[in-house]
Amino acid sequence: MSDTILEAQGLTKEFRGFLAVKDVNLKIRRGSIHGLIGPNGAGKTTCFNLLTKFLIPTRGRITYDGRDITSMKPAEVARLGLVRSFQISAVFPHLTVLENVKLALQRERGGSYDFWRSADVLNKYDDRARELLADVALTEWEETQAGQLPYGRKRALEIATTLALDPVMMLLDEPTAGMTHEDVDRIVALVKRVSKGRTVLLVEHNLKVVEGLCDEITVLARGEVLAQGDYAAVSRNPEVQAAYLGTDPNFQGDAAHA
Repeated sequence: MSDTILEAQGLTKEFRGFLAVKDVNLKIRRGSIHGLIGPNGAGKTTCFNLLTKFLIPTRGRITYDGRDITSMKPAEVARLGLVRSFQISAVFPHLTVLENVKLALQRERGGSYDFWRSADVLNKYDDRARELLADVALTEWEETQAGQLPYGRKRALEIATTLALDPVMMLLDEPTAGMTHEDVDRIVALVKRVSKGRTVLLVEHNLKVVEGLCDEITVLARGEVLAQGDYAAVSRNPEVQAAYLGTDPNFQGDAAHA
């Protein structure tokens, strides 16, 4: 089994003559938490969407677990164990927290989703759904409509529904965006906990989150890889300091400009 689980080679995406991502080479180590960061307009979201197959590359190659997935559709790579979350909330607001997780667990039924049918059909998912809610500290919220959850708890629910798909690799799109400090700490602890035995790639603006979570970091600027390494290495890189946070030599500052 290769140490690399996800790899991009020469990944490029052009939009009407504009190169949003240019010749990106990226390797994600199996079992690691890998951060993808960069200033506004760096190409992070485009790169993330290419890796998860929500965009088709203009050129380049993507392999997952040794398999070429360049031309696959999002649902196809999800069935292989490559599962993503979204920056915008993706829960069903009028279903309860428990029902949201049970809906995700129904993947084993193929295309059949049965919340409007007999509740007996779904009883077998109750125990596993409650286990997942316990994993993300949402047990006391299980009968709450998802749309009524505080923002940080809603992001925890999204992680629970992602876990319900039994991912080998999780791709998280800005999991702490818009959160209070308390919620950020909770999500960081949650990601650490659920990453056991999995690989995680996350796009993240909060540098403290990246520093505390990630084994390795890739910095993008103007659609290209500017630097790669652990936090200590990239934080000392003069090009990263200039591109990411101006002239700040300590690699600290306003995380909103990530």
